[in-house]
Amino acid sequence: MGDANKYQDMNALFKEVYAEKVKELIPDGVKILNMIDFMSKDKQPGNSYHQPVVLGLEHGITFAGSDEDAFNLRPAISGVIKDATVKGNSALLRGLVGIAAVSRSQGSKQAFKDATKYVVGNMLRSMTKKLEAEMLYGQVGYAVVTSATNATITITTASWAPGLWAGAEKMPVEVRDSTGATSRGEAKVQSVDMDARTITLESVIPGITGGDIIWHGGAYGNEFPGIHQILSQSSGTLFGISVSQYNLFKGNSYSVSGALSFTKIVSAAARAVEKGQEGKLLLLVNPRGWANLNNDQAALRMYDSSYSIERAKNGSKALTFFSQNGEIEIQPSIYVKEGFAYMLDLSEWARVGSSDITFNRPGQGDQFFKDSENAAAYELRLYTDQALFCAAPGKNVLLTGIVNT
Repeated sequence: MGDANKYQDMNALFKEVYAEKVKELIPDGVKILNMIDFMSKDKQPGNSYHQPVVLGLEHGITFAGSDEDAFNLRPAISGVIKDATVKGNSALLRGLVGIAAVSRSQGSKQAFKDATKYVVGNMLRSMTKKLEAEMLYGQVGYAVVTSATNATITITTASWAPGLWAGAEKMPVEVRDSTGATSRGEAKVQSVDMDARTITLESVIPGITGGDIIWHGGAYGNEFPGIHQILSQSSGTLFGISVSQYNLFKGNSYSVSGALSFTKIVSAAARAVEKGQEGKLLLLVNPRGWANLNNDQAALRMYDSSYSIERAKNGSKALTFFSQNGEIEIQPSIYVKEGFAYMLDLSEWARVGSSDITFNRPGQGDQFFKDSENAAAYELRLYTDQALFCAAPGKNVLLTGIVNT
């Protein structure tokens, strides 16, 4: 009975302090996860998420001359509407809270929060960072290898994203060839040199060569497609629909071939407009690309009646200007690789699955804690089952070939 009461008190305190506030604790730097809403399970009938998508227009129109009457009609040619389907992928993070710390905090909400906040906060930061990486690079990998010397791997400038490697010490990584078919091996990260764009592993993985791909350990083959994969896929099926057959379901690619500029952003936006995009677009760029754009806007002074000090001056958090589609908002992200940028119509994206990020173990109700099997601690588990879905990849653009100055 004592143990039952202990767990009842712990679970009640945890629910009061954290369970309903997970969303509020997600870091601001995690942009995709915060910007794209999760679709609740009651709006996802069945085991998979289903979404009808329009892939072709009606073409059964009859043209008649000005003197024609009672003219013959051409046959109906129906538009194409197909059902896109997607299932979530599960991810689970384990964390430990010492028995003594929890025991000493019993009966006090503030003491319990003080005893657990660092573990809970770090678990949320860790999980949301992994999910942000998955939202961008699921089925693509974290980085491309330039070269490897002993246990030190140099990453290409184009595939370097600082957010993926900050705090990466002890993270397991797997290196595979460019096709993904051959695994070179797995090891943990020992250290990261952010200036040299290198990672040093705890042990040597033999056979690494230029062009190999670095993956998070255990991720290969177990990821949903991220934004990069969705927008770059040019053949096969995506969400059960042929990408090569239906151009509206094929993402756009625009080669910048140099430094990012407002002129090139407008040209990239045209690719989405050509496939029917209207309204606001969000452009996520690497911080170095952001620096180039800040210099560009300072020179061009592209301000209109919507000018705002908060959004258009040097050092601002966002740049906004207007193009043929309407508004384009530009934001920096530490998770965007240097050679790329992502122009997104957020109204066409959703996160779907059976569960958003939660400390509630599925099927366990409000039972958050369990005894650790191999440590003097209680175990917490942070769980999610979700995937990224885009109803209209053709209204979005992948910008490639960015070389920052």
